[in-house]
Amino acid sequence: MNLKLKYGLPFTTVVLTHKGKSLSFDNFLIDTGSASTIIAAEIAVELGLGPEPLDVIRKIRGVGGTEYVYEKHISKIQLGTKKLTQFKIQIGDMDYGFEIDGILGMDYLMKSKVVIDLENMILV
Repeated sequence: MNLKLKYGLPFTTVVLTHKGKSLSFDNFLIDTGSASTIIAAEIAVELGLGPEPLDVIRKIRGVGGTEYVYEKHISKIQLGTKKLTQFKIQIGDMDYGFEIDGILGMDYLMKSKVVIDLENMILV
């Protein structure tokens, strides 16, 4: 899977599937500094993953500050041939000042055994 630099950061394409609906998103940040995978709230709603009263709410911290997110399990998350099912994701506003659909964090990168090849700008 190819990497592309936007805003000086590595982005790639991810396919999200939930309850039979699959959508492809081109603006997923590869972030080894993020423990968790996060998707934008508007994407979650489009996939039927809107907030519910019993959702777990977390406060996350990053370089850009703090944000509240809720957690859900998504049917499938896929990066090229690397796919995980019933994967726990976090969902938040993701208002970072640039276009972003989600963040692939260390939870996904480690479980799917992704290798980041920056010399060739690919994920294997």
